Amino acid sequence: MGTTPASTPRRVVVASNNAKKLAELQQLLAPAGVELVAQGTLGIAEAEEPHLTFIENALAKARHAARAAGLPALADDSGLCVDALGGEPGVQSAVYAGSVEAPAGAEREARRRLQDAANNRLLLERLSGTADRRARFVSTLVAVRHADDPEPLVAIGRWDARILDAPRGSGGFGYDPLVFVDALGTSVAELDAGTKNRHSHRARAAAAMRELIAEAWRIGPPTA
Repeated sequence: MGTTPASTPRRVVVASNNAKKLAELQQLLAPAGVELVAQGTLGIAEAEEPHLTFIENALAKARHAARAAGLPALADDSGLCVDALGGEPGVQSAVYAGSVEAPAGAEREARRRLQDAANNRLLLERLSGTADRRARFVSTLVAVRHADDPEPLVAIGRWDARILDAPRGSGGFGYDPLVFVDALGTSVAELDAGTKNRHSHRARAAAAMRELIAEAWRIGPPTA
């Protein structure tokens, strides 16, 4: 692909409708010189995620969004992997407890909070009495220039942690209240957004993706 002027961010559709994840990615990837556009604002439905690995699901979502939008696309597939559970919840992290029924008319974020609570309860149940609480958050970012791109960019970030016996903190989303990062001495849900975005699995994957975009797509940061 030709060189894009640094002052003109390239529009990239993000294969997610998770508002909090989108906000994180927007902040993390802004220095890469891309303008992220949520697939939902373009009327694009979420893709199926039938695969057993983060990388396969992320690639499927990126190709789906790129094909529907006619734009480059970026997808994140991420989750929590717990050693004592053989890597679970893994790719099923978002629906570990199965899809939770929400009250009629409930907004998306309200439904997500109910789902998160059910997932967290199940995780604690399955770890009850288990001494080995080692775990890690994993984020896999995949970017494609178009739906049939033979050279997808792949960046993976891992954040080592352990699972608490009870939730701590009210920030973040998903498993954040149960995930304790020893290096920081706090749960992820107790971190402010700035600190989380400097240390998280998604931050690590995004840093690697920024380098890949600059090298492979020849896009630089926007000029002032």
